[in-house]
Amino acid sequence: MAKAMLIDVTKCTACRACQVACKQWNQLPAEKTTCQGTYENPPELSPKTWTKLKFKEISENGEVKWLFRKMQCMHCTDATCVKVCPTGAAHQTELGVVVIDEDKCTGCKYCVQNCPFEIPQYDTDTNTVKKCRMCYDRVSNGLTPACAKTCPPGAIQFGEREEMVSLGRERVSALKADGNLDAYLYGETELDGLGVMYVLAEKAKTYDLPEEPKVPLSAVLWQDILKPLGPILGGAAVAAFALSFLLNIGYKPEQETEGGEE
Repeated sequence: MAKAMLIDVTKCTACRACQVACKQWNQLPAEKTTCQGTYENPPELSPKTWTKLKFKEISENGEVKWLFRKMQCMHCTDATCVKVCPTGAAHQTELGVVVIDEDKCTGCKYCVQNCPFEIPQYDTDTNTVKKCRMCYDRVSNGLTPACAKTCPPGAIQFGEREEMVSLGRERVSALKADGNLDAYLYGETELDGLGVMYVLAEKAKTYDLPEEPKVPLSAVLWQDILKPLGPILGGAAVAAFALSFLLNIGYKPEQETEGGEE
């Protein structure tokens, strides 16, 4: 049964307890950063930071409004990273969680270059790619991901995907009834359904989310067309080589002699 995470951005207080819990559980080291005039820290995801709070300041009817969104792997059902990974290191578990097996990762960075959400991070120290794995070691043992477990305002919920979709729809309906007409459940249908869904109070692009995330055409061509044809094309090449060999048995090239042809 697929699991999913529901993040209600309208309840997020940007306390960043989720960031700390992620680092603690996954034993990720702290990073030295500099003040850039914002509370958002660290500025980007990295091999040592698998989730972070994104801060956004917008102006609405003359008033300043703060928006917060927890960034992390979206655990797509139609996952680009899984499609483009040549070694099978990126794969989907029975719970719908997308993980990267670092023992199989060769550091080709195809997943980094093709993810529509720009999530996977290349680690130069280990020549592997790293990202959130939704605490698979916890959820596969019936536990809640560390970030959801620690979230003080209850903005992060985790459970069966159907249950999370139902809760998200209810919350969106309540927000719309309260006047938030742009409220939207992001991730219910995008890329065949995401393992991480957001209850948004504004349009997706306001939170820097792609409104229509898509798997790149190159990934579709590779995984769905060229890769399945690989054994056929390889067999055809071997057959053509064998046929050419058989047709040339007994063939003797004309020999030239000095001063003219024989």
